[in-house]
Amino acid sequence: MNHLQPIDYAVFLFYFLVVAGYGLWIYQRKKKANVDSKDYFLAEGSLTWWAIGASLIASNISAEQFIGMSGAGFKLGLAVASYEWMAAATLIIVAVFFMPVYLKNKIYTMPQFLSTRYNGTVAMIMAVFWLLLYVVVNLTSILFLGALAISSISGLSLNLCMYCLAVFAIFITLGGMKVIGFTDVIQVFFLVLGGLVTTYLALNLVAEKFGTTGVMNGFHLMTQHAGDHFHMILKRDNPSYLDLPGLTVLLGGMWIANFSYWGCNQYITQRALGADLPTARNGILFAAFLKLLMPVIVVLPGIAAFVLYQQGSFQTELLNADGVIAGDRAYPVLLNLLPAGLKGLSFAALTAAIVASLAGKTNSIATIFTLDIYKKVLNKNADENKQVQIGKIVVVAAMLIAVFIAPHLGIDKGGLNYIQEYTGFVSPGIFAMFIMGFFWKKTTSNAALFATIDGFLFSVLLKFLPGMVDLSSLASIGFSKANTTGIFEIPFLDRMGIVFALCIAGMFIISMIENADGKKSHALEVDTTLFKVSNSFLVGSLIICGLLVALYTMFW
Repeated sequence: MNHLQPIDYAVFLFYFLVVAGYGLWIYQRKKKANVDSKDYFLAEGSLTWWAIGASLIASNISAEQFIGMSGAGFKLGLAVASYEWMAAATLIIVAVFFMPVYLKNKIYTMPQFLSTRYNGTVAMIMAVFWLLLYVVVNLTSILFLGALAISSISGLSLNLCMYCLAVFAIFITLGGMKVIGFTDVIQVFFLVLGGLVTTYLALNLVAEKFGTTGVMNGFHLMTQHAGDHFHMILKRDNPSYLDLPGLTVLLGGMWIANFSYWGCNQYITQRALGADLPTARNGILFAAFLKLLMPVIVVLPGIAAFVLYQQGSFQTELLNADGVIAGDRAYPVLLNLLPAGLKGLSFAALTAAIVASLAGKTNSIATIFTLDIYKKVLNKNADENKQVQIGKIVVVAAMLIAVFIAPHLGIDKGGLNYIQEYTGFVSPGIFAMFIMGFFWKKTTSNAALFATIDGFLFSVLLKFLPGMVDLSSLASIGFSKANTTGIFEIPFLDRMGIVFALCIAGMFIISMIENADGKKSHALEVDTTLFKVSNSFLVGSLIICGLLVALYTMFW
């Protein structure tokens, strides 16, 4: 039944009032007569470790995880959890090696890092690029996919869902990073609680289908009846190998995607850039622990829906408009089976994930525009209050643009692979530019421009190369596979690895030539003693790594 009962609306209203009321209380409590821009955009010195960790997860998890990753769980199984579990390992490395460099050099935005390490030209090019990417691709896709998911569950019109999400997100964002960070704690609470309720229902439905009860029995039955869905490393003959090409998730492109997202992305790093190093690290470690839990919430329901479908359930509910089985419908179908009240809770969880992501993305857009473009180019004499005012205007403007573009986006519900693949066009070059800038003093500005521009061109070339060259000879070593049309193409994670290697090689050659000509680079201040971590952080990191080893060993 695709609509909500009165009690569901009551639960959702309770969620809304809690988030809005808490956000308003934080805003009034922290409000100052003279607003500092860094305090507004970064909540400098205000966010606790648990607020940072919760905000990282709330900003990351959205409709593409709930709907798209659950759909991927339906299609290919637990292997898609690598996006979440490998992110946990990535977060530890970011906390140990990236955050000290950012905080030591008082970096507040990613373009500022590029300006400090390279030059203003590189920084401005990337600032404009990130703004376009965040507004035209990321913000609009979050808004569209989120509205589509909520519409399919509630029965409300797509446009109404879009408008309501946009207004709710603006309300949260206008309060600044303090409000976003602390309300994200509430958002994550609803996200996890509502998500676990849906997982409980899904596993219990599997158990009942086979004449028993209990989530553990349901999980055991899933491993029995969908054993092929419980392999983390896909073999070359798997139909989904192009999406997750075997060991690449452990040794190749998955690392590049994760490092670019978690370590070189304003949208994510902004949560920790206003804190001191111990607080930032503890917050990131907390986010890594939460990452381990995410596949339970977003992947297992998809696998459960697959088992139920195989046993004769959802034969029509999972069909799309063309009469084809659509895994992305799995999560909404399960939500619609929840009893009144619990459906409202899960509906609130999904809304929380979407609104938190929208707020975080919009705040990052406002931060980059205000600090890296407006303050540096348009109005160099702008005072703190003016910068905050401009930031608020940008928040509203960015959301209006997203509302206008979103209906014309033209991507399918979920869109997980769409987002991952097309973000991967720029991730290798960005990560190469950052990692070389961090740890090799001789890296030059022209080398950084090469990685940015040519990295994108390399990605485009490899994307369309299968239409020009027969790549079937690479299939024997796992670097190509026939797609649905029979053309052999390189898996996009492998393409990212190849492009990253080309970018590193090109940057090295360019830098060596320019250094030989006497050209100097702008090295960052890197204090290696800051890479030392506390005993508690070390213990937490070892626990996460141990759990990851156990999970990959168990479900290899």
